[in-house]
Amino acid sequence: MTRIRPRGRLGAPVLLALLVLTAGCADPASDPRAAGSAASPPAASAKGFCPPPEDTLASPSPCISYGWDQRVAENHAYREAQPITAGQRQEAQPRATALAAALRELAAEGTTLDGLRTAAAEALGLEARQIEVQGDFLAPLHDMRVGGGEGRVCVNGTVDSSGHAMAEVVGRTVEGTCLPGLGGH
Repeated sequence: MTRIRPRGRLGAPVLLALLVLTAGCADPASDPRAAGSAASPPAASAKGFCPPPEDTLASPSPCISYGWDQRVAENHAYREAQPITAGQRQEAQPRATALAAALRELAAEGTTLDGLRTAAAEALGLEARQIEVQGDFLAPLHDMRVGGGEGRVCVNGTVDSSGHAMAEVVGRTVEGTCLPGLGGH
């Protein structure tokens, strides 16, 4: 009886051997994008990226010369609230008080999503479709965020995990929402 070997078993060891043999063949100093040679490594404080010389079409500088933390901060800048005046804050404060009271009442009983939107809209003097909601614990109401507003002024309310409700007057985010987004772009 003739024994037939599956081809997959023979190919994997050959592929692995080829991978091991070719690993480490490239010389980092031969890379045209390298900032320096092996004899003079780049400074430890330099955090950035410069494209190869043939790709330098950007003006004034094609280099990203700032650090990772600054790049992350810029990526999340859409979540930051726009500034509002003290007068705008004071004018919206009664709505924040009304929203906090409505959330306290709902926190004890629990509610539906429509009920939460309706109660928040009544407290803020808006329509239910203008209310933003984040979270999914409606009965009992906890770990929820609601917000709504007009123009640059928003009133955002939260119910924490223990059922404590509060509300604050804030500026609309750069992205145009009352509640900041949950993640990066």
